[in-house]
Amino acid sequence: MSRIGKALIAVPAGVTVTVSNDNVVAVKGPKGELKETIDRDITVSVADGQISLARPTDQIRHRAMHGLYRSLVNNMVKGVTEGYTKNLELVGVGYKAANTGNTLDLALGYSHNIIFEVPKELKVTTVTEKGQNPKISLEGIDKQLIGQVAAKLRSLRKPEPYKGKGVKYAGEILRRKAGKAAGK
Repeated sequence: MSRIGKALIAVPAGVTVTVSNDNVVAVKGPKGELKETIDRDITVSVADGQISLARPTDQIRHRAMHGLYRSLVNNMVKGVTEGYTKNLELVGVGYKAANTGNTLDLALGYSHNIIFEVPKELKVTTVTEKGQNPKISLEGIDKQLIGQVAAKLRSLRKPEPYKGKGVKYAGEILRRKAGKAAGK
């Protein structure tokens, strides 16, 4: 039995979970509503304020799906109650970030500014303090969407290993290399 898959998911107060006939799990809470289509082989049951997932056999595919869908449903429950936040940091001279609504205006050392449209499901904020690197904060209820948008922002200018310039996650530790001077 999958260690992750067999763990029960506690449903907090104020959260409603419904499972339709075509295996669509809908989770509604104080921050919003999320839906996920579950594989037809995995059975989802809600009882006594807990969600459990079961698989029909011990095939490799079923074992993989069991843990995957349990994690996805757990992330949905956590998202509609607490929400998720991802913080990014711009390291480099002249790197700037500003937002108007869900439109990010990034100056990342290219000849032009990059205009990035953040999905409407997410809330974006930028902070620029004197003496500090500009910071971008993404907030929302969908963990997958936040991770995908954060990865896309990071890919616009990945941190380089010599000076560490670029867009990095807050708290990310970069592997640094010695420059030419180290060879002598």
